[in-house]
Amino acid sequence: MDVNKDFTPSEKLSEAVVKGMQEKKASDIVVMDLRKVKNAVADYFVICSGSSDTQIDAIAESIDEVVFKSLKQNPWHQEGKTNKEWLLIDYVDVVAHVFKKDKREFYSLENLWGDATIVSVEA
Repeated sequence: MDVNKDFTPSEKLSEAVVKGMQEKKASDIVVMDLRKVKNAVADYFVICSGSSDTQIDAIAESIDEVVFKSLKQNPWHQEGKTNKEWLLIDYVDVVAHVFKKDKREFYSLENLWGDATIVSVEA
């Protein structure tokens, strides 16, 4: 992304989510731009994988902390904290998905939303 460009609120939010994921060494981070996808439920999905229950929890907490510190925004909704296979943190315009590796392959969101522009992020 161009640093001189004025970012939209959802772009800033997706960047904060990515930073939260990176701080806890999440793997396979992708940002899916859904803004041009018909009937999309959000502007962006930000998806990553974790290797253990502990790491998945840590990633979710880090996302929460980074987003709140940088944008003063709390999630609208969260799911999956008890089963720790797929944690969803919904900020309305941006939805963070933190998967255990095998569950990510099973649900395959990248293929489900194949019309989205998908950008891989360095960990």
